[in-house]
Amino acid sequence: MIIVTGATGKLGRRTVERLLGCVPADRVGVSVRDPRTAKGLADRGVRVRQGSFDDPASLVHAFEGAEQLLLVSLDRTGEECVSGHRAAIDAAVQAGAGRILYTSQMGAAHDSRFQPCRDHAATEDLLRATGLPWTALRNGFYAASALQFLESARHTGDIALPADGPVAWTGHDDLAEAAAAILADEGRFEGPTPPLTGPVALDFDTVAELASQVTGRPVTRTVVPGDVFREQALAHGAPAPVADLMLSIFAAARNGEFTAVDPTMAELIGREPATFGALLERAWAE
Repeated sequence: MIIVTGATGKLGRRTVERLLGCVPADRVGVSVRDPRTAKGLADRGVRVRQGSFDDPASLVHAFEGAEQLLLVSLDRTGEECVSGHRAAIDAAVQAGAGRILYTSQMGAAHDSRFQPCRDHAATEDLLRATGLPWTALRNGFYAASALQFLESARHTGDIALPADGPVAWTGHDDLAEAAAAILADEGRFEGPTPPLTGPVALDFDTVAELASQVTGRPVTRTVVPGDVFREQALAHGAPAPVADLMLSIFAAARNGEFTAVDPTMAELIGREPATFGALLERAWAE
C-alpha cells in the first residue's frame, strides 16, 4: 500500500491522480480529515480512511499497511506545524510504515529566513531520528505563490513588491508527477532529494517581462520598501503573522535560498518542467 495524506489538497490530489496511472487503485490509500470529500477516490477503488493530525490514533488507523507513506506538509507554521508532523511520523512508526516520504522544500534549513523552511528542516530531523527509510522531496517554490503575488498586477499593470532574488518557481502538476514517479520506484532516493525545480530561477523584474509578453501590454516592476508592503498587507486584512511570513519570502529570496535549479525533475517526469511563463499564461487565460 502507498498511503497519501492531504489527498484532497492541491498537491495531494494531483499526486494521487498520477499514482493511479502507475499502480493499481487497490494499492493506493488516502488519509483525509473528512472521507466524504474523497468519495470519488473511494468509488475508483482507493482505500479512504479518516485521519487527523490532531488525532494521532486516527492516523495510526489511516496508515495501517503502508509500505510507503507520503506525508504532505501541513499548511501551518512554527511549532504548530512541526508538532503535527511529529504526530504523523510517530503514527507512521506505530503503524509499521516501511518508508516515509515528506514534501519538504528547496532551501530547507534551520537558519532560513523563511519560517516554513525552518519547519521543513525540523521535520527532516524527526524523520532522520526514526531509523526508518525516508525521503524528503525538496520541492521547488510553488509557482502558485508567485501567481498570488501577481494578482493585482493583472489589473494595475505594475508588479509592486519588495526587493527579491531569483526563485525557481515550480508547478504543482510537475511536482505531483515527480512525487508519483518516486513512489512508484520505491527507494530511489534516501534522505533529501536534489531540488525538484522548474527549469529556471526568475526574479520579479524578469517576471514583469514575461507578463508583458503574455498580456501584450507593458507590465512594470516597482520595488516597495518592506515596511510599506507590510502596512499594505495589514490594510488589506492580512493578520500580522501572515504579513510577516509573506515579507520573509522576499528576504529569503534575496538571500539566494530559492535560486537552485536542478535537472532531477526533468529526469523524473521525462520532459522539461513547465516554465513559469507557461504557467502564468495558463493561469491568466483562465
